[in-house]
Amino acid sequence: MRKLKWRYSILVIGLLLAAFFQFGCASMSGPGIQPNEIAAPEPINGNSGEYMCPYTSDGVVAEWVDKAVNAKMGATVGKHAGAYAGQKALEQVPFIGGLLGQKAGEAVGRKIAIEASGGWDYIQETSDLSFNSVDNLAVYLYAERSDHSHYEEVLEATREIYPELKERYHRAIMQAPRRE
Repeated sequence: MRKLKWRYSILVIGLLLAAFFQFGCASMSGPGIQPNEIAAPEPINGNSGEYMCPYTSDGVVAEWVDKAVNAKMGATVGKHAGAYAGQKALEQVPFIGGLLGQKAGEAVGRKIAIEASGGWDYIQETSDLSFNSVDNLAVYLYAERSDHSHYEEVLEATREIYPELKERYHRAIMQAPRRE
């Protein structure tokens, strides 16, 4: 009986490691499609859309992004503080406490990132392109701007402002229409 438990433990650990490496490597390897294969959506000229583009119409990084890059540390601290507060508030129910803590942390992190970027008014004021969906923003950024020298920093800063971009980025690119 003891040998069976030992073998089962090794099997479970092996499966967990295999899953970790498969999903971990997949998330770091990129979307698997080249930017020039995607038909990028047209941005809205101006800042009337829900999602501000981190690049301006002339292809340079928007002013708010410089401030958002510096906000990264504060947003991360806010997420951890929110997660800890949520866990403490609901210690009797760890899963729900952790989930609520994560959501609270994201909200706090986003608020910190927006404030450190100059505030929402400044973000809108220094943006001249926008989108009505986070998926369109993701596809546009990948298809049109991923060759920019500071793309990863810009993308990370934008993800701090729009946490849903973290969740939707790869899926939106994979589902984007292809160029003919």
